[in-house]
Amino acid sequence: PPAAGAELSGVFQNMQMTECYFTNGTEKVRYVQRYIYNRMQDVMFDSDVGHYVGFTPFGESCAKDWNSNPVIMEQQRTAVDWLCRNNYEASRPFITERRVPPSVSISLVPPSSSQPGPGRLLCSVVDFYPAA
Repeated sequence: PPAAGAELSGVFQNMQMTECYFTNGTEKVRYVQRYIYNRMQDVMFDSDVGHYVGFTPFGESCAKDWNSNPVIMEQQRTAVDWLCRNNYEASRPFITERRVPPSVSISLVPPSSSQPGPGRLLCSVVDFYPAA
């Protein structure tokens, strides 16, 4: 952070996101990798598409280069298995079998000057998993 009173000359964000989408366990798996610069997606690989797609001039240039590189394309096309399915199996006990019972509390909310009349009951249910 800048010193007290100093202003930032600019803030830049460069981000890469990797996502795995699972349907019915690992029966259908989709791998997506996104490159984002300053909240704008430049380029993306989607295993359902099978190649990089550029969304900006820079992203189109990257996509062209990466799509023509057989080593990069082999790595991306096989990521469904070595990244997504592999991590799913390692994480499955924590993400599909995890159960945390809810903590329930009931409290009386007394009437106020802005809401006269009888008090209300407030039921709070927190700290549970899965949400459903």
